[in-house]
Amino acid sequence: MAAGAIRGSRIGSGPMGEAERGEAAPRQFVTFFCINNHTTELQFAIEAEVPESWDCPRCGMPASVDSDNRPTAKKIEPYKTHLAYVKERRSETEADEILKEAVEGLRAKRKSGEVIF
Repeated sequence: MAAGAIRGSRIGSGPMGEAERGEAAPRQFVTFFCINNHTTELQFAIEAEVPESWDCPRCGMPASVDSDNRPTAKKIEPYKTHLAYVKERRSETEADEILKEAVEGLRAKRKSGEVIF
C-alpha cells in the first residue's frame, strides 16, 4: 500500500458532496427568541413548515419566532407517587372496603390450606 494513501479511499475518487447526493434544498434562516434573551438561528427548507415554538438549546425554555411576545415558562407539576394517584381515584371508605375484601380472600385461601406466596 502506498505510504500516503488514505485508508478506505480509492484511486480517482473525488470530493464527496453535492455531486453524489444531489443539490441541497433551498433553505431559509429562522430566528427563535426565548424568555432568557437567548437567540437561536436555525435552518429550514423553504417548503418545510416552520414550528411556532422551539426549545432553546442553552436553557431548555420554549422559544418563539416573535421577539416581542416570547413564550412563558412551562408549568412544571410536582412528581406524584403511585399512592397519590390512587388516593385521587379512591376515597378512604372505598380503599378500606377493597382492603377488607382482599384480606378476607387471603384468609379464606389460608383456611382452606392453599399455599400463599
